[in-house]
Amino acid sequence: MASKTNTPLALFLALNLLFFAIASGCTTCPTPTPKPKPSSGACPRDALKLGVCANVLGSLLGLVVGNPPVKPCCSLIEGLVDLEAAVCLCTAIKANVLGINLNVPLSLSLLLNVCSKKVPKDFQCA
Repeated sequence: MASKTNTPLALFLALNLLFFAIASGCTTCPTPTPKPKPSSGACPRDALKLGVCANVLGSLLGLVVGNPPVKPCCSLIEGLVDLEAAVCLCTAIKANVLGINLNVPLSLSLLLNVCSKKVPKDFQCA
């Protein structure tokens, strides 16, 4: 009689051990990576702060002698995807925040390149 009551218990414990081994057996399972949020096409930064990019742009266009101080400008767009960075700089250039009259596509490309960003394909600064 004791073997009839122990058989289901033994089966239950054996199945529990099996399922536990299967569930915890993955030691090198890939962790899920969060998907980046799609850009809304708007600048998440204050465009007025991008006035520091005037020094960089001025030196790139030959208006200032020496190495351009890229850190203040590039740190403002750091962490942005290329499209967001382009929109921010485009907004600053169009609003003449930089204080100089510019060729917009050329200026945008120069600023993005010096900050290791790329002008997105088919992007128009309008």
